[in-house]
Amino acid sequence: MASSSHLQVRIAAASLAAASFACASAWAAPASVTVGNQTRPTACAEEDNVSLTLSGRGITRFRVEALQPPYLANIKADVTAPDFSNCNFDGGAHPTDPSFPFKPRRVVLHDGKDWMIVGLTLPSFWRPHRVPVRVGKRTEDDIHLLQVYAKKAGAKPLEALVMYPADGYWRLKPLPLARFGDGVYGSSFLMGPVQMDRRPVVNIASIDVSIKPLAFHVRFAGGGHADLKVAEISEKRTALDVSLKPPTRAEQPFAMLRSMYVTADNADMSALSWKASPTSAMQTRDLPSVSTLEAAEVRFGRVVPSRHNTSAPDIRFSRFEAARTGRP
Repeated sequence: MASSSHLQVRIAAASLAAASFACASAWAAPASVTVGNQTRPTACAEEDNVSLTLSGRGITRFRVEALQPPYLANIKADVTAPDFSNCNFDGGAHPTDPSFPFKPRRVVLHDGKDWMIVGLTLPSFWRPHRVPVRVGKRTEDDIHLLQVYAKKAGAKPLEALVMYPADGYWRLKPLPLARFGDGVYGSSFLMGPVQMDRRPVVNIASIDVSIKPLAFHVRFAGGGHADLKVAEISEKRTALDVSLKPPTRAEQPFAMLRSMYVTADNADMSALSWKASPTSAMQTRDLPSVSTLEAAEVRFGRVVPSRHNTSAPDIRFSRFEAARTGRP
């Protein structure tokens, strides 16, 4: 009969072996994704007509970041005013959307040394969804817009990230150079199981925001979740490191870039730059010429200045990892 100490050793060894097997059976490796172009033409500079999907099997991690446009050093003045010329609606890009009323309010959910997090409830929103958002011990269920401000001693807080809990849209921007004031957003993106509901959305069940480190823990309505850690906020970039569970399915996009494009010089994004593999050379093509491509890294941006949201950032997806089976 085995002694108690021998039995404990056996159990520990069995547990270690099981853990080693699990590690060997499911591990992450660099991956590429399929980028699909669902853009449709428009003459209206205030319409999100650009839709670029990212899909791939088994994706578990990636990085998304907002980067200053490459021509920024040559821009002295920004152009941020809306342009409703050539638009066939009055004041909105989705005139057929429903409108659900809410009681408007602004609430400061966190105000610390490094971050201020603000929640806004709008007078109306196109979806009735109420998503619980928890920051610390506080939970609110009617927030339409979460705003993250970076704080530095002696300077005013600067907004670098916003997200919309009720439809799953995110926007990032680097901290602006001094001559650009508060800076401006451009393209937005979705992260999670992308679905159609009049327009592309990600349905979210709940959001839990942690402060140290600053991260968003998102549970999706259809199952699964994502952890999005704020890796950097600087004048160079604002970056999120994203992990997804369970791994993605090939048939459903796990992210989508949404933007506007009229012409190359009137667009929030007009070109794609990508690497087919981590070691391959960067390629660049204008947006209308792209149908699909395979990318280990892809940057959605502009190569010439735009007369619309001139200083708006490029958005880059990179560092894709996918779950693999077998021993590494």
